[in-house]
Amino acid sequence: MSETNSIAGQVLRDMFSTATSWLEKSSADIDALNVFPVPDGDTGTNMMLTMRSTMEEAYRAPDNSASAIAHAMAKGALMGARGNSGVILSQIWRGMAQGLDGKESFNAAEMAEALLKSADIAYKGVSNPVEGTMLTVMKDAAKEAKAQVDRGEEDVIGLLEAVVNAAGDSVARTPRLLKVLKDAGVVDAGGQGLYTILEGALRFLKGELELMRLRKPQIIVSDLPSTVPLPQATGVDEVPFGYCTEFLLKGEKLEPESISKRLEKKGESLIVVGDESAVRIHIHTLEPGSIVQFATKLGTLHQVSIRNMDEQHQDFLEMQKERMPTTDTAVIAVASGDGLKDVFGSLGAAAVIPGGQTMNPSTKDILQAVQSVPSENVIILPNNKNIILTAGQVESLTEKKIKVVPTRTIPQGVVALLAFDYEADFKTNAEIMEKALSSVKTIEVTKSVRATRINGLHIKRKQPIGLLDDELIAAGDTDLDVINKILDKLDMKEAEVVTIYYGEDVQAEEAEKISASITEQYTNLQVELIKGNQPHYSYILSIE
Repeated sequence: MSETNSIAGQVLRDMFSTATSWLEKSSADIDALNVFPVPDGDTGTNMMLTMRSTMEEAYRAPDNSASAIAHAMAKGALMGARGNSGVILSQIWRGMAQGLDGKESFNAAEMAEALLKSADIAYKGVSNPVEGTMLTVMKDAAKEAKAQVDRGEEDVIGLLEAVVNAAGDSVARTPRLLKVLKDAGVVDAGGQGLYTILEGALRFLKGELELMRLRKPQIIVSDLPSTVPLPQATGVDEVPFGYCTEFLLKGEKLEPESISKRLEKKGESLIVVGDESAVRIHIHTLEPGSIVQFATKLGTLHQVSIRNMDEQHQDFLEMQKERMPTTDTAVIAVASGDGLKDVFGSLGAAAVIPGGQTMNPSTKDILQAVQSVPSENVIILPNNKNIILTAGQVESLTEKKIKVVPTRTIPQGVVALLAFDYEADFKTNAEIMEKALSSVKTIEVTKSVRATRINGLHIKRKQPIGLLDDELIAAGDTDLDVINKILDKLDMKEAEVVTIYYGEDVQAEEAEKISASITEQYTNLQVELIKGNQPHYSYILSIE
């Protein structure tokens, strides 16, 4: 992938518009993460709605400069902020706007400075910042951005990739900083939401729109050993929660700092942010009437929300198990190469066992993976014909229920996992996944280890060769030559999507040329290119 040294305003807008859609796909999962002893279990929804307002305003920006887009986003976020997480998110965009003020476009160093400003403004917007929340994730992400620039990183995509990785690591650490998260066995919901937004922006810049259409954001898992299979919130604090009170105050010559000082002893979780014409207020209080009365003396109130948290908390406890992501069935896949491991992880695999061609995992390796996942029902995807029997041995060695879906290739494993139905039971899912295998054809391209004659082919040593669903049927002068020979044998009129996974020894430019060649030759196809990083096989193609 070529370097990107500068981002213009229109790209800034498009990347976070895409990120908003990415967040929307997992908002319910993020909602379910929030197991604090107050009923704010709508973090994902609040962040999603805040981002919608953010982007609606971005499309109304007076021009396409980075500065104008960023300021419009900050305004939209403030006006549409919902809940604690939404208000903090609005401050992140406010800091971004300050960092990009006056800039037509921005480079990696300027992006790092803007992220540092976002973290600073977000912390200042909260009266009592708590570590282990989205504030920490923003701070850690910004620190990594600065570290990358200090090391000489000039590629914006490279910088953002490091930022996303740092944010993910920070989310995984949140239970170490907040006991309530540790006790519940989950990560911070707001931090997860922020990670998902940053990841969505990165995927846009990397050109992964088709990948995003087919997949769902990954929920980060705590880096602490799991102590409870599901959040347990059986006890209710005797101290009343009061009312979650939030509204937008509009007026003239408003002073956010002065308002914050007046309200800081009136309740908890106070956030007061804005400017002299509009201030967003969020507070948990036992006396919402006094807050409203005070605010009406300063201006007019809009978007007023007062929720009884004691009643909501009881409902929340009753609904908690239903709202948590299901852990009834875990899927374990076998794959080799960081890219392929990421693919299976992003599709929801609970564990990925390193292995594949020339490095088949042992029965013990697979058994250990089975024992490590919290579910009692486990579906195994071998993704290689030589691993299917080994996987079958595990059933007699564990009390867990095991189903081996006999996937013989990586593309079969992917379509099987895409077919997984979170609402179906264990047996039904195994059947659904196995039926899905016939919907995909697999092409694998490698180099011959010796000269031979087979299937009517005269093959030289180290010559590119190609397999179709495990059968060697082509040899050629180049990888593209082999791929084309196999594609010619298939009825491509019936195909809709081709996914190309390129190996660890393949340069991105070469893979892009092959992708472009297939796109040009088969105009009816959607062609997706993914760095699989797999050894031995230069290319693995999935034809659906």
